[in-house]
Amino acid sequence: MIMRPYIPNRLRGGYTLVEVLIVVTVLGIAGAVAAPAFSQTGVLRVQAALRSIVADISEAQSDALAMQQSRAVVFDATSTSYTIVRVPGTTIDPAVDGFSTTHVGGSRYGDARFANISFNGGNTLIFDEMGSPVAAAGSTTPANEGSLEVTGSNQRFRIAVQPYTGRVVVSKIETTAEQGGQ
Repeated sequence: MIMRPYIPNRLRGGYTLVEVLIVVTVLGIAGAVAAPAFSQTGVLRVQAALRSIVADISEAQSDALAMQQSRAVVFDATSTSYTIVRVPGTTIDPAVDGFSTTHVGGSRYGDARFANISFNGGNTLIFDEMGSPVAAAGSTTPANEGSLEVTGSNQRFRIAVQPYTGRVVVSKIETTAEQGGQ
């Protein structure tokens, strides 16, 4: 067995100044690139509100078809919320027959707001048992195209529900500096 002499490792130290400066520079660049993305969270939250509304409209339509019973989505601009409601006959009562309420006006959804709600002149979108939009609860009269606008974070979107098919179309509405997304 060969014995080697013990040589202390004096070179085992910390990082050099150049290494530290390189790491700090890289982190600074990464922070500068990431910082603008954090300012866009309001925009993304409003878009999340849109996705939630579209998904719930589609769910109400699918549920009407699956259960063979009318469903409605009742929009409330005051509280910026909507309720999915069972429609057992010719009346719509969210307090009694509502089974899902979503609030999109809070910070979770970028303080989104509803505007220009118009589903056959009212705030209620109704699907018959075949999943088609109708003019009134218990009616077989097809609905006209209905829509609502969602605003927030200097953005404005229109959600339109087409007659007969219930197809949901989302389009962005360009805002001017005077409107400011309101």
